[in-house]
Amino acid sequence: MRAVLQRVAECEVRVAGEVVGSIGAGLCILLGVETGDTEADVKQLADKCVLLRIFDDAEGKMNLSVIDAGGSVLVVSQFTLLADCAKGRRPSYVKAAPPELAEGLYEKFVGEIAARGIPVARGKFRADMQVHLVNSGPVTIVVDTRHDLFV
Repeated sequence: MRAVLQRVAECEVRVAGEVVGSIGAGLCILLGVETGDTEADVKQLADKCVLLRIFDDAEGKMNLSVIDAGGSVLVVSQFTLLADCAKGRRPSYVKAAPPELAEGLYEKFVGEIAARGIPVARGKFRADMQVHLVNSGPVTIVVDTRHDLFV
């Protein structure tokens, strides 16, 4: 699984002009599910995302997690995070999980975050979405269960 975390002051997702999810301060997480990902990947990635200390403490140091900062999370499915651009000019998406698998793991990921008591909003799976956000910092972090050591 691959996630792009953006620390935001606010964020919303629209589908056909209608807001389907919005948060104030917190994290916007763009989530890509790869073929072969499992529920173990979901748990590891959810833990990493909500425990990363990327929010400012009273001294202005990035020392707080989204939980510590009292923030919310908005999760948006995005299979294009698994694009392979190594050959040619058209990205290949063969690493992306099929929608049936990806949607189930996306929902489990959202559930894992909610189970930790964090307010969570979501985009709409397989929809054409517009994501509007104010990146705070800016702080943008990429986390990948296949390439990062999870401790």
